[in-house]
This record gives sequence, C-alpha cells and structure tokens, in this order.
Amino acid sequence: MNDRELGCAGGQFMDRGRMNQNGVVQPLLTDLYQITMAYAYWKSDKTDDTAVFDLFFRNNPFHGEFTIFAGLEECLKFLDSFHYSQSDIEYLKQTLPEGIEHEFFEYLGNLTARDVTLYAIDEGTVAFPRVPIIKIEGPLIIVQLLETTLLTLVNYASLMATNAARYRMVAGKHVKLLEFGLRRAQGPDGGLSASKYSYTGGFDGTSNVLAGKLFNIPVKGTHAHAYITSFSSIGELKTRLIKHKQTGILEDLLEHAIRHRALLSHLLDVSTEESSEGELAAMVSYAIAFPDGFMALVDTYDVKRSGLLNFSAVALALNDLGYHALGIRIDSGDLAYLSCLARETFEKVAERFKVPWFNKLTIVASNDINEDTILSLNEQGHKIDCFGIGTHLVTCQRQPALGCVYKLVEINGQPRIKLSQDVEKVTMPGNKNAYRLYSADGHALIDLLQKVSEPPPAVGQKVLCRHPFQESKRAYVIPSHVESLYKVYWKSGKICQQLPTLEQVREKVQISLKTLRNDHKRTLNPTPYKVAVSDNLYNFIHDLWLQNAPIGELS
Repeated sequence: MNDRELGCAGGQFMDRGRMNQNGVVQPLLTDLYQITMAYAYWKSDKTDDTAVFDLFFRNNPFHGEFTIFAGLEECLKFLDSFHYSQSDIEYLKQTLPEGIEHEFFEYLGNLTARDVTLYAIDEGTVAFPRVPIIKIEGPLIIVQLLETTLLTLVNYASLMATNAARYRMVAGKHVKLLEFGLRRAQGPDGGLSASKYSYTGGFDGTSNVLAGKLFNIPVKGTHAHAYITSFSSIGELKTRLIKHKQTGILEDLLEHAIRHRALLSHLLDVSTEESSEGELAAMVSYAIAFPDGFMALVDTYDVKRSGLLNFSAVALALNDLGYHALGIRIDSGDLAYLSCLARETFEKVAERFKVPWFNKLTIVASNDINEDTILSLNEQGHKIDCFGIGTHLVTCQRQPALGCVYKLVEINGQPRIKLSQDVEKVTMPGNKNAYRLYSADGHALIDLLQKVSEPPPAVGQKVLCRHPFQESKRAYVIPSHVESLYKVYWKSGKICQQLPTLEQVREKVQISLKTLRNDHKRTLNPTPYKVAVSDNLYNFIHDLWLQNAPIGELS
C-alpha cells in the first residue's frame, strides 16, 4: 500500500510532506471515458501530441453577473501528486474492456504532470463567462486525463465562494456571517468544501470543527434545543455553584438568577409563572459550564415570555460574579420582530441595572435563512448582529452547479473549434491570453481575449473590442490600466507562484469585488459585464467557423 492509500485509510486528509492533500483526490477520481480515450489516443500513436484545453463557464450563477474563482490550490495539489499507484493499475486491468495491451498500463504507471503547464487567474478573483479561468498545455493524453478532476475541484469551490460572497454583500460588512451547514451538506467532502469556500467568500466562521482544524477557520457555535429540553425543572440541577471570577469564592448561580428573574418580570412585564423552569435550569447549567462564553438559544418555548426573561436573569447573575454573557440565538419565528424585541429588552436591562455592556449583547439568527430572507430583514429594520446560515448556503439551492467545461482549443499548434446550433456552445479556438481593462476611476470595464501572438493592450491606446459572435456589437476602449489575467502556476513539475494563504484569498475576493461597479453586483437585474475578443481573434474565430461548418445542399 503506497503513501496515498495509507492517507485514505487513515483519514480524509494526509500530509505528503509537501502539502495537505485530500486523499480522495487522485487520478481515479475521474470518468471512465477519460481513461478509455487515453487508451485510444495511445493506440493511435498520439503520445507525442501536445494540446491546449480551456476551463471556463458559460453563465454566471444565481442570476448574477460575477463569479468568484476558487479551487486553484487544490488543482495544483492534484498535479503535484498525480500518479497511478500499483493498485490503481491492477484495478484498471480488471475494469477496462478486455484486449487492452499490457504496455498501455506500463505507460499509465509512468505518467506524471511534469510536462504540463497550467496558467490561471489568481484564486479569489472575479471571473466572467467564456474567459478561461484555467488554461492547460501539455501532452494530449495527460491533459485529457486531468479534465474531470480539475472540473470537480473548481466547479463547486467557485460556486460556493460566489454564493458566500453574495450573502456577504446583502448582509453588509458590519454583520457577522457563520456557516452552519455541515449536517445538510452533500456528504463530508461537500461539508468541508462548503466551510472552506464560504470562508473564502466572506463568511466569518464555521460550526465545522474539522474544517477549523484543517483550514484554520474560526469555529463558532452555541447549543441545540436538545440541551434546553433535557431539563424540565430546577430540581434537576446537580451543579449550582460557580467561582466568582475575581474572588474565587463559590456562589450559587441559580439563586442569583432567580432573584434577578423576579426583578426582570416587572421590568419586562412578563410573568415568571409563564416562563419555563426547565429552560432556566438549562441556561444556568450552560452558564456554569461556559461563564465567559454564555450564548443561549432562546426560542425553545417562547422568546418573549420565557427565553429573553430567563437569559437576562442568568446573564445578570453571571454579571454579579464578574462574568459577561455573549448573547442569544433565535432559531424560529419572526426574526425581524424578535430581534428588535431582544434589542429593546437588552436596552431596558442595561439602563435599569446599570450594565452598559448589555446593550452590546450579540443577537444571532438562524432558521433556514437565504439571500432573500436577509434582504427582507434589511427592509424590516432587524437588529441581528450575526446570521448562522446552513442549507441554502452549502447546497447552493438557488443553483446547484456552476457548469464549468473543459474544451480542446488547440492541438500540435493547430486551432480546434467545437460548433453547435446553440451559439452559446461554440468554443473560441486557439491559445489565448486574457486581459482586464480598467477605466480612469479604477473600475473594470471589460475582459478582452486575444491570440497569444498578439501584443497586449497598452494603457492610453484605443482598442477595438468585439462581441465574439455578434458582428454589430463592438466598441473602442481606451484603458487607464491593463491587467494581464494569467500567471504560470505549474510548469516542469513545480508550482511556480507563492501560493496565498486562505486569509489572503479571502481578502483577494473583497478587493476584486471592489473593482466592479455596483450595478454589476446588485441583486436585482444586474448589468452584464462585457467580455470581448480582439478584432484579430474575432476574424480568426469566424474564418475557422466557416472552414469547419458543413455546407448544406438543397434539392
């Protein structure tokens, strides 16, 4: 058993000595037809052919006009570890159709990504339809074998980061966002990826403990309703004593809480008889366990008549002993109304009991929140400080797939084009470079694709930018700044760039988004961002199209 297999057996992620690599990501994580095509290429004596493939998407997700590119680091890890183990070869011998020559398996066993060159835009950059986010050059067979794995590493990562970035924009920069989606994610890999790429897109933390360990993401959480309902009366409290934070003297926290609850009952006009005694006992118990981190769920029975009263009583009791509670979580009901009620309650308590920090208690809301929910809550003037978001975030319910594709655009220096009656599916042939042209105010104006043989656009020089398929759509652009989008990230078996940390990629997302005009980013009817080709590339595409399109015959 080799080192990769040991990593798979021992756990999801392993250390190969160079980078943490997900043990599931290996050459056999592919579609069968990639390997059967590889054999057909090999049988056709195409082992010396070189090819260029573009990895791109055709439409932005979520009815928006931008996408965040993510997953590049995982692609580079895959290239770094690409190798068919002996057990892989044995499995393929049993699985592939009979008659495959033994020499082909020897060929596979010696394959690595050493001769591959990978160009990409920076991870965390905003990207747009038809502009390749990754460009792969190398021996035809190996770059064909990379297709499915690269797509699975980029598709969900980019979709997830984009979804998270959209949540961040609608929530605003002052509201915290926590990812709570592990239990609803598409399996453990989906859960880990969701945690990582939601953080990339702008979330502040996750409830996923393993993701916290693997990716150094802040881990946050409170408790479930089960903890509250596990107590039915104060008589079930087996521990009531807690040390005063300053003096160290043991005191009865429940006694303090009951005394404060009686005073709060009059202040908040809520009867203690209506509130749940079991809820009070559960909160006292949890506060004793976490006196410096007391964050309580208040909607198990009734937020107004029980939850806020019991929480405030326990929080004041902790204050008597030198501790400050953190806040509450509301997981059901009218979140706008209840958050306003909670903030009003905290303000009353702060004033009546002379505890100004009570005004700053955090209000967390969960409960199946999506983008539209946050927009509605914004309109209603909610007082929520933090959203815990699960299902709609990690499953990307509004659009479950990005739809990246991987298309051959050149072989042995000769351009290749895929034609279709659906113009959207016609590929742009040839080896290309991509540039982002900026206006004088610093906003991105247009992405321009050119043949690699063309000189890059120059600042202050007029450039003719054309729609790739619509002849009448064209415009002159005079850029104030020109950004070359591609960097060589992998060549000669090595990573060629200093890879950013997750924090740096997260920061890159926000910096890149700021380069877009607000009308490109708005939720409702955003303005499409323009992607163009040079005049030279436009003519090249259409000449090749005419050469390859069959000529019909009428009779």
